[in-house]
Amino acid sequence: MFQGGSALSLDAKGRMTVPSRHRDALVLQCEGQLTLTRSPDGCLLLFPRPVWAQHREKIAALPMSARAWTRIFLGSASDVDMDGTGRILIPPELRQVASLSKEVMLLGMGRHFELWDATMLQQAEQQTIAAGMPESIATFSF
Repeated sequence: MFQGGSALSLDAKGRMTVPSRHRDALVLQCEGQLTLTRSPDGCLLLFPRPVWAQHREKIAALPMSARAWTRIFLGSASDVDMDGTGRILIPPELRQVASLSKEVMLLGMGRHFELWDATMLQQAEQQTIAAGMPESIATFSF
């Protein structure tokens, strides 16, 4: 299970170094083979390849009425591999759709990650907090 946030920087070529606390688990789980795709939230989703394969099968089985979403998820999916130093290259088209600039945030979300432009994540979180808790989690407590 991946959790927590990491403030990272993309280099000039669009590469990101996976934090060491996640790198070892990803090497064990999937030999550093990952898949990136678009999220409807405006970020990118980063999956260990075996986890993505499970999601890919479910997405491919969606009815024709969901064809546009199938296109978004599967049509923008890109396989990426960690290099020897733990970096992955974010394809230019995915950097563009997620408005990724130099400063990004990688969030562990259980079995996958979200990759956000740092400024966009801050704005999204502010909007979420301002909107208040939805009823479905209003009674949740720690």
